[in-house]
Amino acid sequence: MIKIITVIGARPQIIKASAISRAIRNKYGSQISEIIIHTGQHYDESMSKVFFDELQLPKEDYNLQVGSASHGVQTAQMMIKLEEIFINEMPRAILLYGDTNSTLAAAVTAAKLHIPIIHVEGGVRSFNKKFPEEINRLICDHLSTLIFVPTLSGIENMRNEGFKIDTNLQVTSDAPGVYHCGDIMFDNSLFFGEAAERKILWLNNLNVKENEFALITMHRPSNVDDSKVLEELLKTFVRISDEQNLDFVFPVHPRTLKIIDTKISLQTRTALLKSKIRVIPPVSFVEMTLLEKKASIIFTDSGGVQKEAYYFKKPCVILLEETPWQELVESGSALLVGADPEKIMNGYSFLSGKKDLVFPPLFGDGKASEFICEKIIETMRT
Repeated sequence: MIKIITVIGARPQIIKASAISRAIRNKYGSQISEIIIHTGQHYDESMSKVFFDELQLPKEDYNLQVGSASHGVQTAQMMIKLEEIFINEMPRAILLYGDTNSTLAAAVTAAKLHIPIIHVEGGVRSFNKKFPEEINRLICDHLSTLIFVPTLSGIENMRNEGFKIDTNLQVTSDAPGVYHCGDIMFDNSLFFGEAAERKILWLNNLNVKENEFALITMHRPSNVDDSKVLEELLKTFVRISDEQNLDFVFPVHPRTLKIIDTKISLQTRTALLKSKIRVIPPVSFVEMTLLEKKASIIFTDSGGVQKEAYYFKKPCVILLEETPWQELVESGSALLVGADPEKIMNGYSFLSGKKDLVFPPLFGDGKASEFICEKIIETMRT
């Protein structure tokens, strides 16, 4: 039996982990045993526990309850607590996802203890180290023994950084196995697509019609923590809604809602309230899946939502200056606009007017989780 510890801490990791846990539970339970550690990086119940419940992810075995802090303090607290658990549990490997501080803390801790690291969503690059996520993913990849890459461009990134792309089974942290596997989030989107359809009454209660509304998601500090930037974004969405007579659905994190209530001008708040923008509380993964499937266009600063828009063949206006998923932009189905009001307006006009968008199969066949489990068994077996 191969004993692995999965470390998660933020909403996207909880969702990604559900795909691997489901594969272990349904097919590989006799060969892989999984211990789950939740660092508590996302500690709001509406942003964490609900995803465990809805995604059928087993309750975590450990919750570090680290919570919010500066990057250094948060990462250090995680490392102190993770080290003790890793030593006590003595796993065959540590399974990590993406690029959060939880990923960084677990990778450095495991590497110092000489425990092999499995990194899911390796090779993703924005080529901008101003973003902490870029630093985290770089470090994790370069400490890992098994690296699972969702896209071919990610494989090319790894090759350019000196990784050897082969199928050598004698993998080590100095000679890691790097594999193109497809995207486990695509696995999840396919799996939960039917469950999303069963929530159609929830969507109807929002009083919007299929393919006749836009979806907004925003969470990046560069967009929501600066009240001046956030106000301009809100004014832009109100303008599009008014000029195009277009319904919007805008799930808002409680922290962002507090900024809107306390730092945005009364004039803009009044315009938002009178517009056709439905400001709603955070939604579950299945509810978000339904919104993505039924929207006509998506505005987002989320890397995950960018991809999910692509899975469901929806045009996407990316509220960032760059994206680690450059394939989306190259496909012509997504545009990078940052927080510039005119670029957002022009991006909406361009994408909403295009009837010939194409969505090549960039993210695999929906069986990435099985591929990953089989490679773990193949290479970690003693």
